[in-house]
Amino acid sequence: MKDYIVKATAYDGKVRALAASSTETVEEARRRQDTWATASAALGRTITITALMGAMLKGEDSLTVKFEGNGPIGVMVADGNAKGEVRGYVSNPHVDFELNDKGKLDVARAVGSEGNLSIVKDLGLKDYFTGQVPIISGEISEDFTYYFANSEQIPSAVGAGVLVNPDHTILASGGFIVQVMPGAEEEIITKLEEKIQTFPAISNLIREGYTPEQVLKRLFDGVELRIHEQMPLHFHCNCSKERVENAIVGMGREEIQKMIEEDHGAEATCHFCNERYYITEEELRELQQSTK
Repeated sequence: MKDYIVKATAYDGKVRALAASSTETVEEARRRQDTWATASAALGRTITITALMGAMLKGEDSLTVKFEGNGPIGVMVADGNAKGEVRGYVSNPHVDFELNDKGKLDVARAVGSEGNLSIVKDLGLKDYFTGQVPIISGEISEDFTYYFANSEQIPSAVGAGVLVNPDHTILASGGFIVQVMPGAEEEIITKLEEKIQTFPAISNLIREGYTPEQVLKRLFDGVELRIHEQMPLHFHCNCSKERVENAIVGMGREEIQKMIEEDHGAEATCHFCNERYYITEEELRELQQSTK
């Protein structure tokens, strides 16, 4: 099943919901980052929720999510946009532990329970929207739920899960976001809370073959659900040799001259996709000529 996101509403528009299957996307991130199992679960959850948040945006809007916890994976960053494109990386991808007391990958231990979750949205305006909250558990989904409630004042339920094969490849990955709109009755909120508390792990549902639509239909069992849109989801990095060259030009003639004399060229590696770009000495001289 190809990865994709669905957008829906329930209770006559008083609740909006999104769900995603993200197995291939998370596997691509895992392959490029060479993450071990626990790091894969942390990054996979973050990428999936970032993609869902990106799907709430419009046009050329985008967002950047950053976890800065006190756990061994260090900083974790994900970018998403309104086109279903997402990417991400962790500072230390080689983190793995024994399963926690619930028999699951110990993501909280990897991320850490202290630090900050910050989200920056580029909405095409002069200023960026920035929200920041403390990490409350390191379990990712709980931290995003806390972010929505405290930074955007939107009561939300966020769920994401990643299952990893013994060879560290991704077996199944998915996520959902459910948000209560202003004016929703307390009865609706209570029903949703009760349903979500007993809802199966979404990664298990994806492994069983559930589509994002079926995930939401099970979550809103007995309630009319309107599916509004389906959009593709995939790993995408916008790095390029041209971007590297522009960055080098921005360093100025003197710095470029040092690179020519000391290194006889330049090399840059993208944090997100680990693509390497090589700039020859001759290319550096051409770039130097184009600087002011």
